[in-house]
Amino acid sequence: MIRPLSFLFAALLIFGSQSLPATAGKYDSQFRQFLQSEIIPAARKAGVSQATLDRELSGLTPDTSLPGLVGPGGKGAPPKINFQAEFRTPSRYFRDSQFNSLVPGGRRLMQKHASALQRIEARYGVPKRIILAIWARESGYGGAKIPHDALRVVATQAFMGQRPEFFKGEVIAALRILQNGDISRRAMKSSWGGAMGQPQFLPSSYLKYAVDFDGDGKRNIWTSQVDTMASIANYLAEHGWAKGRDWGYEVVLPENVSCTREGPDNRQKISAFVREGVKRVSGRPFPDHELNKPGNILLPAGRYGPAFIATENFYVIKEYNESDTYALFVGHLADRYGSNKAFAGAWKPMKETTRGAVRNLQQRLEGLGHDVGGADGLIGFKTRRSIGKDQEKNGFFATCWVG
Repeated sequence: MIRPLSFLFAALLIFGSQSLPATAGKYDSQFRQFLQSEIIPAARKAGVSQATLDRELSGLTPDTSLPGLVGPGGKGAPPKINFQAEFRTPSRYFRDSQFNSLVPGGRRLMQKHASALQRIEARYGVPKRIILAIWARESGYGGAKIPHDALRVVATQAFMGQRPEFFKGEVIAALRILQNGDISRRAMKSSWGGAMGQPQFLPSSYLKYAVDFDGDGKRNIWTSQVDTMASIANYLAEHGWAKGRDWGYEVVLPENVSCTREGPDNRQKISAFVREGVKRVSGRPFPDHELNKPGNILLPAGRYGPAFIATENFYVIKEYNESDTYALFVGHLADRYGSNKAFAGAWKPMKETTRGAVRNLQQRLEGLGHDVGGADGLIGFKTRRSIGKDQEKNGFFATCWVG
């Protein structure tokens, strides 16, 4: 950790021409120049006052303990691993013990906030079980430790993270929040990635989607449970949540239906899948109101895991986090608030791989003419079905997973 400088001396260093003390951190000088040349002019243009800049940027130093940093300007080798759990082996991500620990708390909160949740559902059209499942995944219903100074995190990410241009905007958004007075700097806590409060909103998302639903005049996603739930609902509604539809259904996918047909760009009416032999694992029919609406095959681990028919609402959940496994976790937990049952399909043992190895595979598949959705080292549906198409081309049964 970098030792903080005194408030007065740091103010002189940011806005004056004093030289660095011998105890300064390795990147402090470059960081102050970065704030002076790139952040302060952009903040002023966005309407951030000089008083806010003086108050919030004085003494600010980069937090070089954050994971995934690459160096000033975003230049440097990317990390070999992804620090987000959503991009690891699905069998570990979907441990049954996690759901069993989250379901009781969610049920209690449904009872505690029954009236507020009814009003939230009525206004935004998002089911309470989806709201609670996202809240659970993001912060354990507010029980997770969220220890970081949000402004310091996003400023560090803008200075030396992997997406500097993106996080410059988040710094400006954080300064605007502090200027508006919804939260104090001391209380504006975030994760190491800059996601704030119980719903884990980035500063820009807070400005767009956070709401005051408890009527106290502040959009408080840090300590207000009602504001947290309503803000999650507003976020999903603004991203296109389809009222009256579920997120998806676990199914038995017969072998005659190739896994290479996965993906939202291969949607068809659910009734068409039924005619091909796709059945719900429960044995119950699909709801009548869903049959003539579109769905698509979802195979987060190819043929090595459970199969699903997803609706467009699954992809609205993905607007919250781009990972298929994240959205599936949310949908599955939401289902388990009713009947706490595990997936019917098993997550079969699969080979562990690295992000670099996946990127190499994607580049090879691109060289063969496949669309993998970009060689980013993450196994999304385009990569999965490209693997399957290559398997079929070479005479193998398609599993749509790294073999």
